[in-house]
Order: sequence, then C-alpha cells, then structure tokens
Amino acid sequence: MLTLGIESSCDETAAAVVRDGREVLSSIVASQAKLHAPFRGVVPEIASRGHLVMILPVIQSALEKANVTLNDIELIAVTREPGLIGALLVGVTAAKSLAWYLNIPIVGVEHLAAHLYAAAMENGEIPSPSVALVASGGHTALYQFQSMSNFEILGSTCDDAAGEAFDKVAAMLGLAYPGGPSIENAAKGFDIKDINRRGANFNKPRVSSGEFDFSFSGLKTAVRYRIHPPAGTKRELSNADVAEIATAFQCAAVDHLVETAMKAARACGAKALIAGGGVACNQLLRSKLRESCAAIGVELFIPRTELCADNAAMIAGMGWKLYMDGRRDGLDMAARSTGAVL
Repeated sequence: MLTLGIESSCDETAAAVVRDGREVLSSIVASQAKLHAPFRGVVPEIASRGHLVMILPVIQSALEKANVTLNDIELIAVTREPGLIGALLVGVTAAKSLAWYLNIPIVGVEHLAAHLYAAAMENGEIPSPSVALVASGGHTALYQFQSMSNFEILGSTCDDAAGEAFDKVAAMLGLAYPGGPSIENAAKGFDIKDINRRGANFNKPRVSSGEFDFSFSGLKTAVRYRIHPPAGTKRELSNADVAEIATAFQCAAVDHLVETAMKAARACGAKALIAGGGVACNQLLRSKLRESCAAIGVELFIPRTELCADNAAMIAGMGWKLYMDGRRDGLDMAARSTGAVL
C-alpha cells in the first residue's frame, strides 16, 4: 500500500510517499528556518503563510521523487495534532481535499506518536515494556510504551522544551538559528573535562515536581548570568568563550535528558529505550544514550537523523499502522493544537 504523508505542525512543510509503512520512497522537507531566523523562533502567522506557499509544490516533489502519481496513492496520512493550529490547518485541509478528490481513506496522526514510530520504521518491532523519550523544539516528554496505540506519559518539561532552550542559548551567544546545530558546531573539539576541572561547567537542572520531569529554564538563566552577571556588565565574548559556554550548556542539557530517561527505564523495567524528535539529532545525546543503554542492558531504538527531525515519512508510516489496525477518519476531521498524548 502506498501512503502519502503530510506534515505541517510547525515550521517544516513536508510530504513523503511510503510503501507498507516502512519503505520510504520519498521524503521532502521544505524548511522555513530563514523566514524565522530574524525572530530567533517560530512566528505562527509566518509559519502558516509559509505552508500555504509550499504545501502543493512539496507534495508534487514527493510524488515525482517516488516516481508515482496521485492515482497510485491508496491512503492519505496527515498530522492532525499537536502543533500550531494555523500551520496544522494547512496540512489537514490539503490532505482532506486530496482524499475527497481521490476517494481514498484518510488517517489523522498524532505528531509525537509518529516520532516514536520513526524508530520502528528502521529497527523493526519494539519490545514491551519500553520507555520513550521525545525531545524537540516544542515538546520534551517521557512515555511508558507498550505499543504504538498504548503509551502513557511519565513526565514532561515543567517549562521550556529542550529544543527551545538550545534556540534561546544560541541567540544569547550570537549563534545562528536554529540553535541546536549551531550549539553543536560551536562545541565541537572543546574538552568538557577541561571545563569541569576549571569549574566552568553548569549544574544539571534539578526538578522539584515529578520524578521523571524535565526543566531547562534554570539552565538557560545560568547561561544568561554567565554572559551578563546580575551585578556586573555584559561580557564581550571571544570565540573561545562562546565555544566554552556552548559546550558546558550542551553537556548539562544532554546529561539531564539522559539521566532522567535512564531513571525511568530502570523504574519501569524497560527492555528498550526509544528516542525521537529534533533534539535526538544531537550527536552527543545519541552517543550518551548508546553508552547508558548498553551499561544497563537496555536496547536503544533511535532512527537516523533525517527521521528524527519533523518529516512526513514518519507520518505516513504511522498512518499506515493505524489504518491496518482499523483506524479511519472522516472528512470532518479537525486539527487540534494539543495532542491526546500530552
């Protein structure tokens, strides 16, 4: 079965063609990073208008790359939640229009669940019970995972999402948007052990709420005060200062994610850990997850970076899975800004 997936939950317009939920024939992503860069974050109205411009060209490109036509498509899968409501409406409206025109079924997909399915697309069936970590620009949460249709939230961020913290720290350091790749590039080659020896590291965040919750606002504030002390003048940062602060921040943020995920895995008796979301592209995070999972005998399921960031292949795959499990949505399907699994 050929599924056309459509994703427009935030600032990437994406379309993909996937065969039988696993074989990716095409995956096209049109980034809006340049549109939002002057604002150091996603502006909802600009995002919605960007999707309107790109949605049809991106779908056409996905079909052409897969060497198929619209008439070959047997199922439409689209992100229906969560996300920016205006952005979601563009994708959902396009998907419903195509489903009506082609007279084929449509399935609405929960975006965060699709991030988990991305790991299964490449690695096969995920053992149960497992723990799932989703870390992105808009969401940071841990789930107890039994199956693709059965997972419950264990903890989430109390304030900022991990990806948002990377963006804001990058802005403070004068680095390019989006912040994740910029922080990672700035930290390359810098020795965290040397930073620790000199006491220039940041303390890992401490959370007073749930056992498996996250918090990044305090870490972000610590960076701000390193640059501009409350009782002092703002520092003029050298390239070495920027690299040091970027390295120290990245290590503290990654350690917070990994240690909380490992704590949940041990508490749940997990056989595997699933990781997804744009922050899972970070190579330090991927490396520390591999080391930590190996140390406690937990299998790690993490997709290649192209399937970690927002994309439509995971939406098509998840939509196919839901369809095979009997899910059908009507043309009255609505977009929702808050997802069912949040």
